[in-house]
Parts: sequence; structure tokens; C-alpha cells
Amino acid sequence: MTITKAGIAQQESVELSVVIPTFNERENIVPLVERLRAALAGIAWEVIFVDDDSNDKTVDVVRHLSLDDRRIRAIRRVHRRGLAGACLEGILSTSAPIVAVMDADLQHDETRLTAMLAMMRSSRIDLVVATRYGEEGSSGEGFNRIRQAGSQMAIGMAQRLLKVDTSDPMSGFFMVKRALIDELAPKLSQQGFKILLDVIASSPTPLKIGEISYVFRPRIHGESKLDASVVLEYLGLLVAKWSGDLISPRMVLFGLVGLSGVIVHLTALRLLLLAGFAFPASQAAAMLTAVVSNYTLNNSLTYRDRRRHGARFLTGLVLFSAFCSVGVVAGTGVSSLFYTREPQWWLAGLAGAVIGAGWNYITSSMITWRRSG
Repeated sequence: MTITKAGIAQQESVELSVVIPTFNERENIVPLVERLRAALAGIAWEVIFVDDDSNDKTVDVVRHLSLDDRRIRAIRRVHRRGLAGACLEGILSTSAPIVAVMDADLQHDETRLTAMLAMMRSSRIDLVVATRYGEEGSSGEGFNRIRQAGSQMAIGMAQRLLKVDTSDPMSGFFMVKRALIDELAPKLSQQGFKILLDVIASSPTPLKIGEISYVFRPRIHGESKLDASVVLEYLGLLVAKWSGDLISPRMVLFGLVGLSGVIVHLTALRLLLLAGFAFPASQAAAMLTAVVSNYTLNNSLTYRDRRRHGARFLTGLVLFSAFCSVGVVAGTGVSSLFYTREPQWWLAGLAGAVIGAGWNYITSSMITWRRSG
């Protein structure tokens, strides 16, 4: 800290900001901060924990530590979820010229930060990736065999579809110039877990990328956030970047949910027809069944960052169903017309499903999961 001529105390300018997204990582905060203090001795640094309103009050631990160390900061996000969005918000909140992103689960090797910073200082590169697949790197300790195979498959897809030139585009541990993120921020998705891949794929010109190997450690506390929704979000990001952002990741997820809704719709329709119900009644019931299925899946997957819980889940279902009833009426009328002219149950059912899906997308984006909700 220095004193200006006006007698105003000023903090030493920060060279490196470490951004760490958190969700229910309370037990990892203190040991992680202690490791950062040891690893970054002699460097002007700060750490920003961006917490998605954890149930275990992770942010309270961070705030307690910040009382004695002003290098530690916390951002609490309410009604917003997603690792990518948390990372972006943390990066944009700092004035440090260089930013590192790492996880709070102690699996990333914080001792590699100094080597990464040295590479950023000495080379004209845009970002440094801490890779698990370099000469001295390893992911075997932190991954089981299934996750190891899944990670390598995801890396292969990114390298082939998006021509990404790094050995570990799925890494959550990297260092980047904040000016680059300032430039790319409008193009970056706030959904998903793989912000590094998004940064690399969103750049209009090829980035100069360096790599530092590290050994991926096993998790000690807490649980992994990887689930089926993360996999689907990753596929959505791949399609979005492959299409040049013409198709958003959310639109891809909505389409996949809609496809499952078509299967649910046709299955219910067939069963009701086999049970002897008339086609109009069967079609209406099948469409309503698909509406409930689509709402539940979209709430869990497509709009997980705006997910409705408890009573809001039920009110959302009522709201969604009420607006979708317009699509049900229109879809039933169109499909009944198809059925009278061409009595192919699957073709008529598909026509009704398409009408309902279009209306459902409009109501989902504008009403049921609007951002203010």
C-alpha cells in the first residue's frame, strides 16, 4: 500500500486476479486460500470467488477471510447459475491485466500459476492453458475411467469440429489477458461449463496459446458438478460455435427436449389409440402429456440457470400449460384435418407436434422462463 501526496491510501496495483466460481464448496475455501498465499508469494494478486448462492453459505467463509485480507473478494450471484457466466462476471469485475480461472475443488495445481504467469510475461501469447494431457500432465488421479474416456472424446470433438489448437480445450484451469475477454464478452455464452473452449472458438482471429502441464488431483471435499445436463450443454456449445453462433446453445437444448417431446407425444398417442379412444381425444391428451414432459425437462436442462423450484415450479407449469393450450388447440385441429384426409396416425400426430413445438418455444423464452423471473 502506498500514500499519495493527497494523503489517500492506495492499494498496490494487482497484476494477477484469480477467478474461482463456486457452488457448495465451503470446506475447500480456507485450504485453497492458504495454498494461493504460498504459491503466489511475491506477486501482486487477488482472488475473486464468484458464488452461485450456495446452500452451504460458501460466500460467508470468503467474506470472513476478506476481513483480514483485502486480496480476497466475493461476488454472490442470486437467481443466476452457470460456471461460464460466473467466470465471465468475475473476470469483468477486476482491473488486473491478467486473469487466471481455476476450480475451488483443489483438483487444480495452484503451484503452476507462477509458471503460467511467467509465460504470459515473457511471451506474446493471449492465454496459457494448464493441460492434463501434456508431457508431464495427468488426469488419471482425478478422473475415473468413464470420465477419462468422456473427457478425451469431448476433446476430440472440439479439435475436429472447431479446429481448436490445444491439447486440453476442456480445461477449467487457464490464464488469459483480461483485455481479450473484454473484447470477446458479447460473444461468450453464460451457459455451460467450458468457458475456455468458448473463448478460443469465439475469437475472430487465431489466438496464440501456450501450455503448462499439471497433474489433475482427486477431489477431497464436495461432489462433482458433472451430470447429463453438463454434457448436453457442451454439445449445445459445440453446435453453436460450429454454426458461427447462428444457433444458440439454449436453442439446441430446446430442440433436443422438443425431440424427446415428439417421442413422448407419439408414444402416448399410439397407446391411447390402441386403448380404443377416438383420435381427437387421444391427440389432445398426447399433446398435453408432451407439454408436461417438455416443461419438466426444459426446467432441468434448457433453463437450468433460471430453474423454477418448489411452488414456482408448479406455477410455472400452470403458466406454461395455459399458454401451450393454444398450441394444443391449433395442433389438434391441424392434425385432425391431416388424419381425415390421410389416415396415417404418425403423420397427423407429427403435424400437430410441430405446431405445438413452435408455440412452446415462444412461450418458454418470453414468458415462463423470462430472465426477470
